[in-house]
Amino acid sequence: MLIQYILQSADMTDIALEARLPVRELARACVNACALAAAELGARRAGLAEVPRIRVDDGAVATAFTSERHLLINGRAPVNFAPLSRFWRTADGWVRTHANYPHHRARLPAALGVPTEDPAAIAAALAERSAVEAEEAVYAAGGLAVALRTPEEWAGHEQGAAVARRPLVERERLDTARARALTPVGASPLLPAAGVRVLDLTRVIAGPVATRTLALLGADVLRVDAPQLPELPDQHADTGFGKRSARLDLAADRCTFDELLASADVVVTGYRPGALDRFGLSPHALAERRPGVVVAQLSAWGAYGPWGERRGFDSLVQAATGIAVTEGSVEKPGVLPAQALDHGTGYLLAAAVLRELTERTEEGHGRCVRLSLARTAHWLLHGIGAAPDAAESVAAGPEPWLAETDSALGRLRYARSPVAFEGGPDDWARPPGVWGTDPARWA
Repeated sequence: MLIQYILQSADMTDIALEARLPVRELARACVNACALAAAELGARRAGLAEVPRIRVDDGAVATAFTSERHLLINGRAPVNFAPLSRFWRTADGWVRTHANYPHHRARLPAALGVPTEDPAAIAAALAERSAVEAEEAVYAAGGLAVALRTPEEWAGHEQGAAVARRPLVERERLDTARARALTPVGASPLLPAAGVRVLDLTRVIAGPVATRTLALLGADVLRVDAPQLPELPDQHADTGFGKRSARLDLAADRCTFDELLASADVVVTGYRPGALDRFGLSPHALAERRPGVVVAQLSAWGAYGPWGERRGFDSLVQAATGIAVTEGSVEKPGVLPAQALDHGTGYLLAAAVLRELTERTEEGHGRCVRLSLARTAHWLLHGIGAAPDAAESVAAGPEPWLAETDSALGRLRYARSPVAFEGGPDDWARPPGVWGTDPARWA
C-alpha cells in the first residue's frame, strides 16, 4: 500500500508549545504515528488500495495538547491544579507535589506531621527537610512528591538508568491464539476501530486521551472505575468524549467484569504497575481468559526498577527527569508549555493499540504493549533533536480547532482531535456523560 501524509502549518503554532525542549516535534510525531496507524488499519478493513493521506495540522496538535485549558462547561473554565500541587522549597532545593485528588491531598500534610492542609505550614515543614527526604516521606505515606533533579542526576539514578535502557514502546506476545479477523468497514467516514470493544481502566490524562482517540476512530469504549476512587469531574469532561463510563467493584462484582472481558478486543490499563494484578488482571491472566486480547499498559515510571510500583503524574515526571531544570533552572524550575508527556504518551498508546490490531488480524496472538511517561520524557530529552527557531508571524487563536456541543454536563466548548486522515472522522460521535452513570455492559 502507498502511504502518504501531509504536514500543515498554522500561524498559531509558530509560537504555541514554545519551549527549550522540542515539544512541538514530540507532539507532531506522536499525533503523526497515531494517524498513520489509524489510516493503515482503516485501509485494510475497508479494502482500500492505498492508505489515506494523513493530515497533521500544527494548530490542531497544539490545541489538543492543551485541551484541558480550552474546555469550558457552561462557560466555566475548569480547575486543572489544586493549590497543594506545586513546587516547594526544601532545605537543599525543590520538591514537586501532586495533590489534586482528595486522598493524595490528605496524605501530604500527614506525611510531614502537619495537622492541617495550610500551605504555609506545609511550606515550613518542607523547608526543614532535604528534597529527597521529603520525597521518600511523602511516598511512604501514600502521597505524591518528587525531588527536583537535573538530567544528569536522573541519568545516574537507578530508575533513570532502567528507563533509558527500554524502548519507547515495549511489545510482548501473550499467547498463541489464532488470528481474529475484524469485520470489513465502510469508508464514509472511515472508522478504523469500528466494532472494536475497548475496556478502559485508566484515569487522569494519558490513558483517557488514548481511549478517547480510539473512540473517535469508532471503537466502543467503556471506561470502568472503582466506586471508591472519585474522579475529577472536569478532567473526565475533557477526556470522556466518545465513551461511556461505569463504576464497578472488581472484587465484589467479578462476574460482570468477566462478562465484559469475554467479548473485549482491547484492555487499556493506567494504574500503577501491579495494582490490578491482585484482581487477576495482569496481561497474561487477561489473555488466558480472553485469548487474542490486546493489552495496553501505561505507567508513570515504567514497570521495572526501584520506582516500578510508584504512582506518578506528568508534572512529577517533569521534575524528576530533569525537564523542569531544562525549562527553568536549578534555582527556579520551569514547566513544559503543556502536559506533553501525558498527551504525547496517550497518542502513542493509541497508535500502539491500532498497530497491534492490524498485526493481530494477520498473525494472531494476544499482545501487550507498554509505555511510560518517564520513557517519553527520555525521548523528549535525548531522542528528538533540537526545536527549530520560531518563525516570525502573528499568532492566531485556537478557535479554528475548537467546537461546541450540548451534553448531560451542560454546554461544552472543547478541542477537536488532531488525529486526521482523508475520509476519516472529524469529531466524536457522542459527548462525555456524567462520570460513572452508564451501565457496565457493552452498547
